[in-house]
Amino acid sequence: MQPTDIRNPDYFHKVVDCQWACPAHTPVPEYIRLIAERRYTEAWAINWHSNVFPGILGRTCDRPCEPACRRGRVEKEPVAICRLKRVAADNKGDISGYIPPAPKQKNGKRVALVGAGPASLTVARDLLPLGYECVIFDGDAKGGGMMRTQIPRFRLPESVTDEEVDLILGMGAATRFGHFVHSLKELLAQGWDAVFVGSGAPRGRELDIPGRKEAADNIHIGIDWLSSVSFGHINKIGERVVVLGGGNTAMDCCRSSRRLGGKEVTVVVRSGFEEMKASPWEKEDAMHEGIPILNFMVPVEFTHNDGVLTGVVFEKVKAEYDARGRRSLVPTGEPPTHIPCDDVLVAIGQENAFPWIERDIGIEFDRWNMPKVDPRTMQSTLPNVFFGGDAAFGPKNIIWAVAHGHDAAVSIDKFCHGEDVNDRPPPGTSLTSQKMGIHEWSYDNDISTDVRYRVPLRETAVALADIRTEVELGFDEKLGYLEAERCLNCDIETVFTGPLCIECDACVDICPVDCITFTDDDSEAELRRRLNAPALNLTQDLYIGGSLKTGRIMVKDEDVCLHCGLCAERCPTGAWDMRKYLIDITQAGPACRSR
Repeated sequence: MQPTDIRNPDYFHKVVDCQWACPAHTPVPEYIRLIAERRYTEAWAINWHSNVFPGILGRTCDRPCEPACRRGRVEKEPVAICRLKRVAADNKGDISGYIPPAPKQKNGKRVALVGAGPASLTVARDLLPLGYECVIFDGDAKGGGMMRTQIPRFRLPESVTDEEVDLILGMGAATRFGHFVHSLKELLAQGWDAVFVGSGAPRGRELDIPGRKEAADNIHIGIDWLSSVSFGHINKIGERVVVLGGGNTAMDCCRSSRRLGGKEVTVVVRSGFEEMKASPWEKEDAMHEGIPILNFMVPVEFTHNDGVLTGVVFEKVKAEYDARGRRSLVPTGEPPTHIPCDDVLVAIGQENAFPWIERDIGIEFDRWNMPKVDPRTMQSTLPNVFFGGDAAFGPKNIIWAVAHGHDAAVSIDKFCHGEDVNDRPPPGTSLTSQKMGIHEWSYDNDISTDVRYRVPLRETAVALADIRTEVELGFDEKLGYLEAERCLNCDIETVFTGPLCIECDACVDICPVDCITFTDDDSEAELRRRLNAPALNLTQDLYIGGSLKTGRIMVKDEDVCLHCGLCAERCPTGAWDMRKYLIDITQAGPACRSR
């Protein structure tokens, strides 16, 4: 095998599993170390640069980083990365020094942004400091999109949304709130240099079964109902509520119902509990509030009495798999189940709706009636129109919308300067030694043995009494510090210099997880099999070091390395070093343009 090229920006990036998994590539270990040092404002700034909404995401992120966390490989629970993000946001000081100043003059380019959700706000945040005139259109009276309208206040206080949305609007964005865009053709005729569509997936899926029309007054589409609750148009619901669906919207619906008068709230899902799309913690929170979740039940009829809803009839099903592993749900043959209720909330998915985009302006749509969008550049088939967030590829989550916004901003900036949007420079990187002495490092490399700390919750009786009372209290400074200490510093990389190695095997002897092996060269498949500890995770590379005097190679399994630094402390020649790897994902600006 060839020695590893650590100059490739993706190599160590893939080793920092949490940052690699984050769609916005937030430098997670870097800001967690700052939290441990109680440097909250700096930790907030790192988050704001990458994920734009630290306070919002610290409460609501779907946490793709946490399943990737290396801590989860050595014990059950990963580091509470998401909740630590909130610690930085809640405890930050003066942030004015981190906000880019308004440019002294505009660059003459005008960008229209349709929708004031996380994707559009990210585009505006990236382009405003470059001198662009950014105008945001949204039918609602305030910005934030689904962050404001569909996430209940008991999860995300409106004050947090206001603060983070207003921070971006205060950078100079012009707003046309309360203004629906009814025609993209008309918008394009106004001479914008670029248009970004971040209008979300605004339509909830319908459930057309017998009784739907007759009992319509008490059968509500989940996302529309949540929006009405958010705006104060709805403040009560029946005592018996059935929520249909197994995603996060369903969890928000059932928990909101408990706060608006629902005494018997039941979630019913057609899939198994483990297959539900809702995040594990969302299901856990719902059950903590006394809400049962019934699985493998398919709704077949809404029952009613002269148009007044009386309940839902369900068919019981089971999962069967064919020879190729494909699942199908088949009836069990058991009698149908009737669940009496006063209201039903339908939360079985969301769909995009683009009736306002004419089909004769150059934007191609696929067979699912979605615009054809380049996933790398976010550009549509009409070169000056870009998409992002749920409007681009269907419903996902906030952090994906932010990532789309960053990518689209790069493309818009290059497009407006007459450059190829596909020509995207690599990210900036640095690799800095952390050595301060023979056995001293500038980071704390002690491995905490603590298990994951639980976020304190408000008492259930108090939380259920008011839909605007936030349930999670967040980590205080002490718990934040203790949880931060669980981080394994995966961005502090072991760097090997072959010519300095005397092959004494001291590093092999001291490694607590047997991740280092000195051996004869061979194919990757054979090497993985015969290392000191077989390297079974094929998704993570082996680190290969050559130039050894005996002709052997050094092989390190990046998958199980704890980044403890013991190999570097023990090495008598300095062949091993601990170096902090930082990757700064390319964002819009002069650095991403041709020179």
